Amino acid sequence: MTSTPGIAPGTPPGGRSRLRRRAGTAAVAALLLAGIPVGAAVSADAGTPKTATGPQGQKLTVSATTGLDPAQQKVRVQGEGYGLTTGIYVALCKDNGDNRVPSPCLGGADMSGGSKTSQWIVPPGDPYEGDLAQAFGPGGTFDVEIEIAQKGDGLDCAEVACSVVTRADHRAAGDRTQDVRIPVAFAGQDPGDGGGEGVDVPAGSVSYKSAADFTTAGKPLDLLLHPDSKKLYVGADNLPDTADVDERGLHVLNPENGASESWISQAPGSTGALRASAAARIAGPLPGDGVVYNYPLRGVGSAKSGDAAATGVWLAGSTITDIAPGTTPDTVLVAQGATLSEIERATGTATRTLTLPGGTQFAADPERGALWYTDFTAGKLHRVDLASFTVSGSFDLPGGSGGMAGFTETDPATGAVWVGVGRSVLVFDAAGTLVKTLVGKDLARDAAFDTASGRAYVVWQDGGDLSDPANDNNGTLTVYGTEDFAVAAQDLSLPGNHSQAGAASLAVEPGGATVFVTSPAEGKITKLVRQVSPLVTRAPADLTAKEGEEVTLGAEAEGAPEPTVRWQVSTDGAQTWKDVEGATESALTFTARTAQDGYRYRAEFRNDVGTTRTAAVKLTVTPATGGDTGGDVGGNGDASNGAGSTGSDGSTGGDGGTQSSGGSTTGDSDSTGGSGSTGTSGGSTGTSDGSGATVGGGVAGGAGTAATSGGGSLAATGATVMSVTLAAAGLVGAGVLVHRRARRRTEAAL
Repeated sequence: MTSTPGIAPGTPPGGRSRLRRRAGTAAVAALLLAGIPVGAAVSADAGTPKTATGPQGQKLTVSATTGLDPAQQKVRVQGEGYGLTTGIYVALCKDNGDNRVPSPCLGGADMSGGSKTSQWIVPPGDPYEGDLAQAFGPGGTFDVEIEIAQKGDGLDCAEVACSVVTRADHRAAGDRTQDVRIPVAFAGQDPGDGGGEGVDVPAGSVSYKSAADFTTAGKPLDLLLHPDSKKLYVGADNLPDTADVDERGLHVLNPENGASESWISQAPGSTGALRASAAARIAGPLPGDGVVYNYPLRGVGSAKSGDAAATGVWLAGSTITDIAPGTTPDTVLVAQGATLSEIERATGTATRTLTLPGGTQFAADPERGALWYTDFTAGKLHRVDLASFTVSGSFDLPGGSGGMAGFTETDPATGAVWVGVGRSVLVFDAAGTLVKTLVGKDLARDAAFDTASGRAYVVWQDGGDLSDPANDNNGTLTVYGTEDFAVAAQDLSLPGNHSQAGAASLAVEPGGATVFVTSPAEGKITKLVRQVSPLVTRAPADLTAKEGEEVTLGAEAEGAPEPTVRWQVSTDGAQTWKDVEGATESALTFTARTAQDGYRYRAEFRNDVGTTRTAAVKLTVTPATGGDTGGDVGGNGDASNGAGSTGSDGSTGGDGGTQSSGGSTTGDSDSTGGSGSTGTSGGSTGTSDGSGATVGGGVAGGAGTAATSGGGSLAATGATVMSVTLAAAGLVGAGVLVHRRARRRTEAAL
C-alpha cells in the first residue's frame, strides 16, 4: 500500500482546537464536494511523513516512515474521520495485504492503557475511556505517539512487510473497515526502491527444493561434480537387498537426470590383482575428466568415465582414513590415522611423512600452504605447514573432546576451516581463531563451498535412533554466507536422511543453482534446485501527465523460476486492488484521463516460490491547456476526449483560451463578452455532451479569476456539476477552503 501525505506535519500535540477547525472546514467540503469518491482528495506531498485514506474515508498520518531506528523510534500518529461507534488500536503490525487482519503487532493489543508500543482509541463515553483508552476527538480525530522497533513480540520487520496501522479493537476483531495501513522501513531497508513487498515470503528469498532422486549408484558414500567434464562422480558401496548386483565402485552419472554413464567396479588389491572394490572417498579431480580416490582398505586409485577398471597402488601400514590432492599433480596426501604422508600415485612411495599427536581426518588448503588435521578424541585442531611438513600450530575444539566426528573442510576463498562436531559446526579463520559456532538440530556431516556466490552448504543428518526424543529420522540442508555466516537460504528438511548407514556428503554446482546430497541409508542422491522468490530490480515511480498524454509504467524482477507479472490498479487510495485486464508485460502503457487522477498502480510478480509487489505509485493527471487568451467567447465548447471548454453567450464572459487535449475554444465575431483572463487548470468544466458549464466563470464579462479556482477544484474531482444557484451560494466558502488547503500543502512541503 502506498500512502500520500495530506495533513501538514508539525501540528502541536495539544492542538485540539486546530483539529476542530479542520473538522469544520471538512464539513464545508462535504457540502460542496458531495459527489467526490472516497479517497479522491489527497495531498501530493512526497515528504517522509505519509498519509493514507481508509475504506470509509479515514485519514491516517504517520510523522516518519523511512530510515527508522531499528532499536526504537518514536513516531507521531494522527487520524481524522474515524467512526464514533468502533474502537481502534494504533500499532506497528505485519502488513498481510488487503482485507487481511494486520497481525502480529508489536506489543500486541493494548488493553491495559500502559503500552508505549500501541494506543487504544475509543468513542467518547466508551466504558474503557479513561485510564485504559483515550477518546476520539471531534470528527473522529486522534493524535498519539507510539514507540516502534524493527523486531519484537514475534514480529521482525527485516523479514516481513510492516506498517503502522489502525484496526478495530478486540470487540470487533473481524471488522476490516477500520484497517488503514502506512508502510514503514527501518534503517537499511528501502521498500520503495527495488525489492518490493513480499506477500507470502520476503522478496528475494532463497530456498531449495527436491527435483529428482538418483538411485543408480548403490549406497552413495562421496560425491564430486567434475569442474571440466561436469559429470557427477559417486563413490559407492553395495546396498544390500536392493538388487542381485554388487553395486560397489565408482559410478559416473549424468547430473541432469542421474543416468549412469559409466561404472568402474574393480581396482587392484594388495597383490595387484583386480577385485570388486567400493570407492570410499574421492580425493579430487583429474584434468579434463576422472578422479583420484581411495578404495578399502589401503588402495589409492584413479579412473575416468569409460574405463574398464581403475589403476592404483596398495599402501603399507594401516587403513586410510582420509585423502586429498598432493602438492604436485603426481602426488596425494593420505592420512592413516595420526600419520600424514605425501605419496607418489604411480608407485605408492611416501616422499614425506609426519606423525601427529592424534587424529583421523584433515582438509588441505594449497592456496595458503596449510593443512588442518583434526583430533576429535582429544578435541584438538592441528595446523600443518605444507612447505616444511611440520606442525605450525594447535588449537582447541570447544566441545570437540569426545564429540562425534563429523567433517573437516576448508573454504578455498577465505582459508577458513569448518569442523563438524556433533550437532555443531566450528568455524576457524586462516590463523586458527574460532570466529563462529553454528548449532543445528541434527549431526553435522559434511560441508561444501561455492566461491562464486560466497556460500557454505552444510548437510546435517538425523541420528536415526527413534528411541531418542531428539531424533525424527529427517536431516537438514543449511546455507550460510561465508563472510558474515548469515543464513543465506531457508533450511530444507531431508526426510529419511539419517546416519545409521553412513555419513551424508555434498556436491555443489558452481553458482549454487544445483546441490546434490547423498542419503546412504536410502541408497539415493537427491538433486536440489535453487528457487528465489521475485525480487524487484526496477520499480515504477509516481507520474504526472496531462489529459490525453500517453504514459508508461515499467517494472522488472528476477527470480527462479522466472516470475510472471501482472499490473494492478487501485481507485480508492490503495485500499483495494484489481487486475488491469491484459496487462502482463513489464511495461504498462495507456492514455491518461482526468478520471484516473489519483489512481495507484503496482506490478505484482509471481513464481512458484512466492509473490512480490512493487510499491504502489500515484498517477496525477492534469487537464491539458492550450490556445490564446482572449476576450471573445464562443458558442458551445468542444468536448473532445471528454474535456470541453466553457462556451456561452456574450453576457457571461467565460474563459477565453483554456482547452484540454482534443478540446478547442471557439468564438463568434459578434460576441460581446469582456476581456477574459487566462483560464486556470480545470477552470472550465466540460460535460459529456460537449456544452461547457458556467460554474467558475466570470460574471458580466468580468475576469472570472477567483471563482475559477473553485470551479477548478470541482472539475478535477469529476464531481457532478451543481446548479448555478447552489454554486453561487457556496463559491465564497469554496474559495476559502481551497485557499486553506493550498496553505496547508505549502506548509507540508516545507
